[in-house]
Amino acid sequence: MSGQQFRRNIIVTGGAGFIGSHLVRLLVKKYPEYRIINVDALTYAGNLANLKDIENCDNYVFRKADVTDFEAMRRIMEDFHVDAIIHLAAESHVDRSIKDPFIFAKTNVLGTLTLLQASKEYWESLPEKFDGKLYYQVSTDEVYGALELTRPDGEAPYGDEFFTEQTRYAPHSPYSASKASADHFVRAFHDTYGLPVIISNCSNNYGPYQFPEKLIPLFINNIRHGKPLPVYGKGENVRDWLYVEDHARAIDLIFHRGTPGETYNIGGFNEWKNIDIVRLVIRTVDRMLGRKEGESERLITFVTDRAGHDLRYAIDSSKLHDELGWEPSLQFEEGIEKTVRWYLDNQEWLDNVTSGEYENYYARFYGDSDTH
Repeated sequence: MSGQQFRRNIIVTGGAGFIGSHLVRLLVKKYPEYRIINVDALTYAGNLANLKDIENCDNYVFRKADVTDFEAMRRIMEDFHVDAIIHLAAESHVDRSIKDPFIFAKTNVLGTLTLLQASKEYWESLPEKFDGKLYYQVSTDEVYGALELTRPDGEAPYGDEFFTEQTRYAPHSPYSASKASADHFVRAFHDTYGLPVIISNCSNNYGPYQFPEKLIPLFINNIRHGKPLPVYGKGENVRDWLYVEDHARAIDLIFHRGTPGETYNIGGFNEWKNIDIVRLVIRTVDRMLGRKEGESERLITFVTDRAGHDLRYAIDSSKLHDELGWEPSLQFEEGIEKTVRWYLDNQEWLDNVTSGEYENYYARFYGDSDTH
């Protein structure tokens, strides 16, 4: 099909990753009149097996490409008459950013700048210019820095202060600094060139298909195998958690109804201390595996705290609720139940990822070609 046979042609970068694959699936299934172009470099966290159920859909296209490659991004935009970009591709693991900040600056900052410039140049070449176009930047709550714990232990929420869309950026890790820099470039392109942009900043996500270096899938897998559960410090750090499908729904809503130039915070009003999450996951996995609930607490191992470890994140998503009517669909305990069940029911996926076998999926399905 030519680009003119679809009502919209939308690039989703990082569409083979955790959040990206959920968003691609939602858009492909919900909007058959849209063509969704999944652009992913297939680094360690990109896994096309995440999208097996939609890989043959007529309105889905995959292109293996790096977002820092300007010519490739411009060519894809021209080939598919792209009128919107939803940019999720990013290096996102804080520990990795501490060990190698350069790759985070390259992918997260230069990659964003590359997409901004490619979209600006391509859309400016069209008769309609920026009319009907949108660049959507998916960002994180970590750009805001950290909040203090001001309530006694065991009482949630853990303070009266929350991140709003007006909160000053104060990143503390190389990862959050790279995302903050990228967001500044996005706003600069809007203010300088009039590029229609939207930014959303989301809290911690969890759910199916998350790469098992992150806390919840890592601990599910370690409990399953009886391996240690490394907890930073005393596990007192607090995060706001959101089920990944709720995040994808929020992006869909903001993309279609949000106001260009605006920022929207996405959060679950769902604060949990890390140690309490670990114990909830332990109880859930033990129960589902037929063990005595809490038996695996013996695996908890407290380790030296991460450098620059922010104490508390908490998102105020009132703007998104009040203006666009969005709210989370799941309570955290219900989401954890679904998440643990998925990982236990999809142990082959988990084993393939932890063994590295998933990296062969691209070659098996697509052969030597970089296109589909």
